[in-house]
Amino acid sequence: MKQIKVMSIFGTRPEAIKMAPVVKAMKNDDRFEPITVVTGQHREMLDQVLQIFQIKPDYDLNIMEKSQTLSSITSKVLSGMDEILNHDRPDLILVHGDTTTTFSAGLSAFYHQIPVGHVEAGLRTWNKYSPFPEEMNRQMTDVLTDLYFAPTTTSEANLLQENHPQKQIFVTGNTAIDALHDTVQKDYQNEVLDEIKAEHRIILVTMHRRENQGAPMQRVFKAIRQVVDETPDVEVIFPVHLNPKVQQMAEEELGNDARIKLIAPLDVLEFHNIAARSYLIMTDSGGVQEEAPSLGKPVLVLRDTTERPEGVAAGTLKLVGTDPVEVKKQMTLLLNDAEAYNQMAQAKNPYGDGTASKQILDAIAKWQNQ
Repeated sequence: MKQIKVMSIFGTRPEAIKMAPVVKAMKNDDRFEPITVVTGQHREMLDQVLQIFQIKPDYDLNIMEKSQTLSSITSKVLSGMDEILNHDRPDLILVHGDTTTTFSAGLSAFYHQIPVGHVEAGLRTWNKYSPFPEEMNRQMTDVLTDLYFAPTTTSEANLLQENHPQKQIFVTGNTAIDALHDTVQKDYQNEVLDEIKAEHRIILVTMHRRENQGAPMQRVFKAIRQVVDETPDVEVIFPVHLNPKVQQMAEEELGNDARIKLIAPLDVLEFHNIAARSYLIMTDSGGVQEEAPSLGKPVLVLRDTTERPEGVAAGTLKLVGTDPVEVKKQMTLLLNDAEAYNQMAQAKNPYGDGTASKQILDAIAKWQNQ
């Protein structure tokens, strides 16, 4: 039987974490001939993930440059993919999520008339500029897509509302849960964790989104600092994004405090394991909103909108935005009210059971054999 040639294209750390289980599953499946392309939209952070999951790309566009713009990413991916697709034509191109790499690779596939599979299709806030540019990246990618791998029935409903054909939509759960099976270790040790007293509670913070940079971020950091000052058994671990604006703001507002650890970005293995040992997670990251419920950790989402309403409905996520009064109120509630905490920590994870990769591959095989 002829193998199905599937080209996976991704460029950032979050895409790589969620595509790694799919790429690895394909390598171990005789039905497929996998090709992996990375664009290098993120560089150091992407390479970390490739190393941890032992993925060796067949092609690397290496597009990252200082102060890159959305236009430069898009044009470089389009011209780089032209060269690859003229030389190596797959049966299907697989993209993930909502980055500028995702949209550009989908557009390139369309120009070359190659079908597109979209992993994590159908997420929506229905707000053109929030999150920016991700909301339009995923909407436009779904217009170009032939096979939709929706993580939840909510995402499926969004796609149906946009008139995408039901028979091309597969609800698979989220591949982020598959990745956790590979990364979380019982006996994990880390220097940062060693510095924290066993009886202290850890709040893990991540914040980097474009729309939060500047005043919103400053407000949240002030609220975090107040809560730490008022709660003696709490320590914050904040892996600070490499963006200089974020670095500067974190240093100004949260620096010089023994119980606030501003550390370099963590690789996925470190992040998942520290998350597993945390008491509470605060984030504006999309992926963390899916991973944390699997680990039984409440998540305060530092955004006004989320494309993951299932987590909010299930009770594992709470949207708190960036108003310092609200942020402080919700932090204090979870730190002091055991019932409120357990309600969030024990809610059922709406993002599946960790078999998304297998379901995606089975759906591709079925589609190819029609």
